[in-house]
Amino acid sequence: MTTTLAPPTEPWSPAEFEARLRAVGQGRYHDRHPFNVRMHEGDLSKAELRRWITNRFHYQIHIPVKDALIVAKLDSSRLRRMWLRRIEDHDGRAEGEGGIERWLRLGEAAGLDRRTLLSGETVLPGVRLAVEGYVNFCRLRSPLEAVAASLTELSAPGLMRVRIEAFERHYPWIAADGLAYFRTRVDQGRRDSAEALELVLEWARTRPDQERAVAALSFKCDVLWALLDAVECAGRPGADGQDAPADRADRDDRGDRDDRDERRERV
Repeated sequence: MTTTLAPPTEPWSPAEFEARLRAVGQGRYHDRHPFNVRMHEGDLSKAELRRWITNRFHYQIHIPVKDALIVAKLDSSRLRRMWLRRIEDHDGRAEGEGGIERWLRLGEAAGLDRRTLLSGETVLPGVRLAVEGYVNFCRLRSPLEAVAASLTELSAPGLMRVRIEAFERHYPWIAADGLAYFRTRVDQGRRDSAEALELVLEWARTRPDQERAVAALSFKCDVLWALLDAVECAGRPGADGQDAPADRADRDDRGDRDDRDERRERV
């Protein structure tokens, strides 16, 4: 008796593989999340926007951590130098520089206390779990999967441009210099995603590896979506408000929605 083995699955062509990766972002990126949609339509109150800034900061400060884990997996000086630049982009070369510092300035422009942001004391449990899951993914998975997960950056430049326009139009109470993080990430995201995509296309030569790369990117989209789920749910009546200090500081914000309606009528 003989057993007929299924023929090995052929790898996708580079063009098809790239198209499948891009399709994940187009279909599952968090720009489609209801909270992001409301943000860009100008429907967030000050309390909601501050809650998002606070909890997203917990993700921001872990970006260089996950990137350090990826650097440790890379097997050449050239690749390590390339990826180390990402850590520098967020941590800066000196105090007062880098993406983390720019996010802190965004928080201050929105009326949040820098020390509270750095303490993380108001970060929601769901956000902590989502971020920890992503960091552990980069710690435990292969270099291919860790790098592929970063390909949400393919969609980031477009999102940053939409966000800048939305903040300038709908949230003028945030000073323009507070938007420096978003402005910087347009070019950084374009550069970083191009580098990561080149690596993933080079490394994933078999169908199983290609499928693992697509799954890794899908997982990262889930992380970003789960983060926004937690932020959105925290604002619902009866939710356990871990971010209560920000909300208490915002009790004078009850006229937000009326103000936005008036701005829309003027436009």
